[in-house]
Amino acid sequence: MSPWKAANPLDLVCSIDTPALVLDLNAFERNMQRMVDALKGHAVRLRAHSKSHKCPEIARRQVALGAVGICCQKVSEAAVFVDAGIADVLVTNQIVGAPKLRHLADLARRARIGVLVDDAQHVEALAEVASAQMVTVDVYVEVDVGGRRCGVMPGPDAAGLARRITDHPLLRFAGLQCYHGPAQHKRSPAERSQEIVLASEAARQTRALIEADGIQVERITGAGTGTFLLERDSGVFNEIQAGSYIFMDRDYCDNERAPQDVQFENSLFIRTAVLSRTQPTRAVLDAGLKASSVDSGMPLVWRRPELSYVKAADDHGILEVPEGASLALGDVLMLVPGHCDPTVNLYDEIVCIRGAQVEAVWPISARGALI
Repeated sequence: MSPWKAANPLDLVCSIDTPALVLDLNAFERNMQRMVDALKGHAVRLRAHSKSHKCPEIARRQVALGAVGICCQKVSEAAVFVDAGIADVLVTNQIVGAPKLRHLADLARRARIGVLVDDAQHVEALAEVASAQMVTVDVYVEVDVGGRRCGVMPGPDAAGLARRITDHPLLRFAGLQCYHGPAQHKRSPAERSQEIVLASEAARQTRALIEADGIQVERITGAGTGTFLLERDSGVFNEIQAGSYIFMDRDYCDNERAPQDVQFENSLFIRTAVLSRTQPTRAVLDAGLKASSVDSGMPLVWRRPELSYVKAADDHGILEVPEGASLALGDVLMLVPGHCDPTVNLYDEIVCIRGAQVEAVWPISARGALI
């Protein structure tokens, strides 16, 4: 039996079943073009992060608009995109375990593959599998520039890892990964700027140490939707890894904007319906935890500021409703997810709309690719 579909191409938007993940193509395309325009005239390239969308069709469109390639977080994600024809994929993560390393090396036969290291053991394991399969792999030293997650500390430790990579003929030292995740969600422009100034200086000093040792640092890559203009203008970064800019979410919309910030639009929504309306100040939706991630907070009810999504159960979303508000059983609402990345991972497909019609349904082929 074929899986249930929320919609098919040429359906009317009003007939999309709920809950469904919906993409407004007009807003999505404007967002993609705004990123292209923001980088035009700068010696900074885009490597779009696919963990936001997990969708080969979106990756192909980003590359067609000038992205050098994509990032992803897992080897199994990389495999989906290589199979779809994406020729340059950076796994922005450390890879541990023989099966994953062999899979990574297999992919390197068909595409340019990059990966991160922050320990000498990563380097030696990559060298071993690259030698066994006679493939070349791009290797980036991840530097902890403030994220306090993965990454070696800036300075001599990072320089030592770069030297170690160059000792192996089938490992290509490709540069430094300097992504500061928490800075993306600092609420004020001043806080974001302060964090990226420090991150850029750490990256600059580390580059200088490595180059003083005679090793070229071709690429300093990082940045995200919340700070990419700061990295663009830093004079240090020459590649950015923004991902959420194509969709946006409620959490990014909570950031205070600086006057120069690019005005990306919400393009990604959860279409949901009211399934219970027994109380005057409460409504229940058919979109709960299985339809929207709440790790970054609750979704926002799109263009209905009087309604508040206050609680998510497995299959139910609870709205607070002011008395007398116009909201009836069966009414359809659009939600802006709190965090787009894990929300997309809940769906098999994304329903793409233009105006009043469904234009396409794109599979989210890397959904659940966790290995």
